[in-house]
Amino acid sequence: MRIDSHQHFWIFDAERDTWITEEMAAIQRNFLPTDLGPVLKANGVDGVVAVQASQSHQETQFLVDLSTMYAMIKGVVGWVDLQSDNIQDYLENFKRFPIIKGFRHVVEAEDDPDFLIRPSFQQGLRQLTKFGYTYDLLIRPRHYESTLTCVQQNPDQRFVLDHMAKPSIRTKEFDTWAGFIERLSTFPNVHCKISGLVTEANWKEWTIDDFKRYINHTVQSFGKERVMFGTDWPVCLVAASYTDVMAIVQAGLVDFSEEDLAAFWGGNAVRFYNL
Repeated sequence: MRIDSHQHFWIFDAERDTWITEEMAAIQRNFLPTDLGPVLKANGVDGVVAVQASQSHQETQFLVDLSTMYAMIKGVVGWVDLQSDNIQDYLENFKRFPIIKGFRHVVEAEDDPDFLIRPSFQQGLRQLTKFGYTYDLLIRPRHYESTLTCVQQNPDQRFVLDHMAKPSIRTKEFDTWAGFIERLSTFPNVHCKISGLVTEANWKEWTIDDFKRYINHTVQSFGKERVMFGTDWPVCLVAASYTDVMAIVQAGLVDFSEEDLAAFWGGNAVRFYNL
């Protein structure tokens, strides 16, 4: 079974979705399962993990509701207020919906480099561990050190790094990012999504070769059993089609056996998210 481990749905709201800027006009509209279904079929993908795109409990419920209508949604990564004193109550409520596999916070938008190790946030992560939920790490370079500390302090929590920590492919920066990937991969409870890369390159002038060393380094660091495929659709559409994104990833997979490929394209996501 082929699984896209990272994609989004939304009903576009200009006031809420301010991160979708004018230069991203191609995605300033609604994106729902009816838009994605034909694309999945054309690319031989069987299902998706729908990941939160805005930060509210209503967003999580929106994705849960979609999952009751569209079988393509195999799992949901929602948002919950991890810093709330009521986090346990929130998680007990969400536990009613088995489709919810984990949660995410848009840490990349947080100016505080130590956001992940705030005591209130750490308290929330401990509750995720207690309830058996995963956590998606969405970060920028300023969060590298606190991410390592956070993961070290939570050895029983299952983490997955979104978009390979968004290396700056556009500027060809490599060494600092690569060092972080090597350090993070030493923690066995951390997996990594090979996803979201095309938007870190030059949107109009990228080539497949731009991505290969980043993908190769990530696979070498994490190993073939801890990496998984994702597209970041529809965000990717500002720079590439769904098919283009699959081609970018495929070109970066070196020395993968048939078993390795089956795990990468679906099996690893199934195991990590318990789909």
